[in-house]
Amino acid sequence: MGQNRSVVRCGVFLHGATLHVSNGTMPKTPSTAPASDAARSGLCRRLSRALAGTPWADEPLSPLPDTGLAHDHIRLGDSGWLARVPKQSQLDLPAQANLRYQQACFERASASGHAPRLHSVLPPHDGLPRGALLVECIQGRPARLPQDLPALARALAALHTLPLPALADRPPLMAPADPLADLAAEIARQALHLADAALAPATLQAVQTELSALGALVARPERPPVTLVAFDAHPGNFLIRPDGQAVLVDLEKCRYSHPGLDLAHATLYTSTTWDLHSHAVLTPAQEAAFLSTWAHQVGQQAAHLADACAAWHVPLRRAMWLWSVTWCAKWRATSDRAPVNDGEDWSQQRSDPALVAHVRERVHHYLDAATVQQVRAGFDALQQAWAPAREPGA
Repeated sequence: MGQNRSVVRCGVFLHGATLHVSNGTMPKTPSTAPASDAARSGLCRRLSRALAGTPWADEPLSPLPDTGLAHDHIRLGDSGWLARVPKQSQLDLPAQANLRYQQACFERASASGHAPRLHSVLPPHDGLPRGALLVECIQGRPARLPQDLPALARALAALHTLPLPALADRPPLMAPADPLADLAAEIARQALHLADAALAPATLQAVQTELSALGALVARPERPPVTLVAFDAHPGNFLIRPDGQAVLVDLEKCRYSHPGLDLAHATLYTSTTWDLHSHAVLTPAQEAAFLSTWAHQVGQQAAHLADACAAWHVPLRRAMWLWSVTWCAKWRATSDRAPVNDGEDWSQQRSDPALVAHVRERVHHYLDAATVQQVRAGFDALQQAWAPAREPGA
């Protein structure tokens, strides 16, 4: 599957436009639809006009395969830079606000040394109604699990130990007064789509049980620490440089929230089985070892942070899974709609048919009652492997 080759993946969400089978075998890579090739050629022409008068005006433009629901990506020759062209805003922001938000994500996360640099922003105009960001190309390979888990843990530790800005300096990134309550509210909004997602009764009951447990957790006074988080730290969003350093390349949803959410997103079943190249089913022992690596790395700079987060890893894992499965319900319920010109847009018409087929299959698998039962059982298994006596407020 090309796992031993060093490849260039230029700061881009490469989860592989793949049909993924549910029996644990590796998925096959489908062909790209000709219509999508034509669409990407048209995008290159529009981008070329937008680059007139810039250092990249004469660079050959090379569109990358359509592998993400939120952006197209075009390599700017051999310049070392990549155009990241939004298809939509996952945070439901207007075009200019979406660019400002992503600009802040890249600028702040790149200070960790584990995220691409941002060069500049192309504002929205007729040819590019949502504008574009010009970001650093990262030379590396997809993450391989479980062997690259320590590198992912070190990258997240570097992000989570960045100095916290003053409250007034945190915008435009999301910085709610109570990030846990804010997350619960976001999950609740996505859960409004459960009724239209054709869920099996057992799946619906399990999700509702977890929603009630999250509500009880939010009602308690204890809270985990707050840091800068990526909020999209699944393994497919990392590239591994030749020196072994992990780089987190998709930074659209950074916010000031709880680091346990990133640690969950990096190791949840719904994350590690999403991507072709990093596909793996982790054991509770491997998940616990990942948490220990992160805690050791953080402890070298901020021992109090590692200690204060320890009791929250499993509760936040449950919350991150809830976010993921309610997103799946939302996508199932809304992706057949016509595309819109601004804000959030999960329309299937925005993406390559092969990518849509991959997402549809993964959503179906993650909402299956047996998968839901398996993931929930894994929470208890991780609690036993990690710290049986630890829970928030203990």
